[in-house]
Amino acid sequence: MTEKPVEAKGICKRYKSFWGSSTTVLQNISLDIEAGEIFGLLGPNGSGKTTLISIFSTLIYPERGSLFILGMDARRDSGEIRKAINISTAKPNFPWSLTVQENLRHYGMLYGLYGSTLSRTVEDQIDAFELGEFRDMKFENLSTGLKQRLSLAKAMLNRPRLLFLDEPTTGLDPDISIKTRMLIKRIHQEQNISVVLSTHYMPEAEMLCDRIAFLRKGQIVAMDTPRNLKKHLGLGERVVVSYEGPADMAALESMAGVLGIKAERGRVEIVIDRSEDSLDRIVKLFCHARILDITIKEPDLEDVFLELAR
Repeated sequence: MTEKPVEAKGICKRYKSFWGSSTTVLQNISLDIEAGEIFGLLGPNGSGKTTLISIFSTLIYPERGSLFILGMDARRDSGEIRKAINISTAKPNFPWSLTVQENLRHYGMLYGLYGSTLSRTVEDQIDAFELGEFRDMKFENLSTGLKQRLSLAKAMLNRPRLLFLDEPTTGLDPDISIKTRMLIKRIHQEQNISVVLSTHYMPEAEMLCDRIAFLRKGQIVAMDTPRNLKKHLGLGERVVVSYEGPADMAALESMAGVLGIKAERGRVEIVIDRSEDSLDRIVKLFCHARILDITIKEPDLEDVFLELAR
């Protein structure tokens, strides 16, 4: 039986100030991450996402709770765990005077690689992350997108079984962000590794994550697949009908599958659960009116984010 990448139970973390007071950052975090999945940590700034990734990657330790990473005790076996994981963070900062190739060789040696194995691994990552034409460019001269690509290449040098990505597209232009997400998706599919992704960008979580834990003020307030989160919160599809003539709003409100309506003269916005196949029945209620326009908007994780943040 394959061990789970992360098994956390009752994780708590506090930071003490210079004056002796303490701030609770994480409270009673319990979750299991399955092998091979991309698990998202979603929440507003200051919700505890980065602290939780730091704990999972054994950079810091919690005050309370148990944590197993890849079947190993996070405190007792941290040395062995670090050989099997890696991390890429927002705004990576490598030795500025070293080139792309020199940086990768530098980190490869830190991971215990040497000789022909080191050279081959570095070349593999340069090819995989399309860094060939930039191999002799110093880190200080790289664009923000290339720095992030180098950070991901570095994170794959030790062929990790578990990869942590802490807001990997923060500060990137929209087109570079999309390319970075596609790169992460390709890495995950080709390497079949488990990924823990911290983000506050809804499109990123929706595109990449199999499951999501939503953090607010250091606590998990919801955890499920993106689809189920939307369903459980009653965030169905929004159907907007513009019309002329009579319409039976009372019948519309009582219809199975209708989660809510907002009506004004000549226009109604209806939230529906498409699993109930309500759209055809909605249209029939306007049989005595003239429909001018119908638009349908699927819910996204931004709707979930706003609902849970409240």
